[in-house]
Amino acid sequence: MPTIKDVAREAGVSVATVSRVLNDTGYVGTDTRKKVMKAIARLNYSPNEVARSLYKRESRLIGLLLPDITNPFFPQLARGVEDELSQSGFRLLLGNSDENTEKELDYIQTFVQNNVVGIISATNHVDYQIYNELKLPLVLLDRTSKEFPAVYADGREGGRLAARTLIDKGAERITLVKGPAHVKPAQDRYIGALEELSRTDVDFSVLSTTSYSFDEAKGWAEELFEKFPNTDGVIASNDIVGIAILHEALKLGKRIPEELQIIGYDDIPQSSLSYPTLSTIRQPAYEMGREAAQLLINIIRKEKGIEQTVQMPVELIERNTTRKD
Repeated sequence: MPTIKDVAREAGVSVATVSRVLNDTGYVGTDTRKKVMKAIARLNYSPNEVARSLYKRESRLIGLLLPDITNPFFPQLARGVEDELSQSGFRLLLGNSDENTEKELDYIQTFVQNNVVGIISATNHVDYQIYNELKLPLVLLDRTSKEFPAVYADGREGGRLAARTLIDKGAERITLVKGPAHVKPAQDRYIGALEELSRTDVDFSVLSTTSYSFDEAKGWAEELFEKFPNTDGVIASNDIVGIAILHEALKLGKRIPEELQIIGYDDIPQSSLSYPTLSTIRQPAYEMGREAAQLLINIIRKEKGIEQTVQMPVELIERNTTRKD
């Protein structure tokens, strides 16, 4: 990897001159500046962003904290964040907390030590005191709080939409899979579905779960059919759980969607690759990521009239685990 000394040698100038060009400080003649820029291009030199931010006492680094990068939903969020930041001249530091509080706090400290100018957090512990003590702009992503700006999808409407769809398509014994209690969007979806189901005469049951992990999804699916073997409609807590339920149903010989209909949540890429393909409620993950990044940039730049809360719409994606009208 080339260093600033290599650039200086290639351009035939001093390290101090290269530094002035990189940091836009002090006078550098036009011809000399061109030599330095050509040397940078030839060597494909990339200055150390952290060192530069410390030197200039400013930064273009943003911290993004995710709860579980093995869940395909979160890389979609991250890609939206990264694309928007990149277009605006910022760079991303990524942390994966694994829904572990200590890891989350460690990453926040790491972000601060690396001189970030703002943080985007999609984790579940924003009520911890460390967030309140941060002297940095913070935007929540796929999470909500009265304390901080946030970008999230309309989970309550998503839950209502999933329930309404199964009812309209003739399901009579519905199982509602309740997501982890500590994840507010999961509870919003559950409340929305519960509101819709409670307005009808349809029989429904609730299966409570404590995580979205791949490892545990198979167990939830097995438990569902042990407790509610006659269910003919499932509102899954997310697509991972929905696909696990689909696999278990097929293993038990259930015909999809004739005997059992399933609706997931998120619309991760794998939903269109399962067999049968999974009907689901789409959250606009990529767009949410871009929106959160833009909101944070606006806050950093102290723009006026900034919307502090951005709620984005959800939509039903009908595939082959629900009956055709």
